[in-house]
Amino acid sequence: MLSSKNRAALRKAANGLSPVFQIGKGGVDAPLIQATADCLAKRELVKLKLLETSPVPAREAAEELAAATGAEVVQVIGRVVVLFLQKKKESAFAEVLKP
Repeated sequence: MLSSKNRAALRKAANGLSPVFQIGKGGVDAPLIQATADCLAKRELVKLKLLETSPVPAREAAEELAAATGAEVVQVIGRVVVLFLQKKKESAFAEVLKP
């Protein structure tokens, strides 16, 4: 579970990121979940964008992806979702997430 300070630091880090995936009319399906999980394993912090054709709201899509990948939802603003999954070793965000 992320504290409010950790969440704020991750939001700051995600500010300069471009969305890696777009969620369209297919919604949250198995290939998207797998691709997101793979990307989280490499990057830890991932930004996604929901297109207007997406059948699910952004908050619902974020919660579904987070549950399926084991990640945490950092923020949902409009149609943009930021997810975080810390690596067990050599985390790029270890300094940011100190207790």
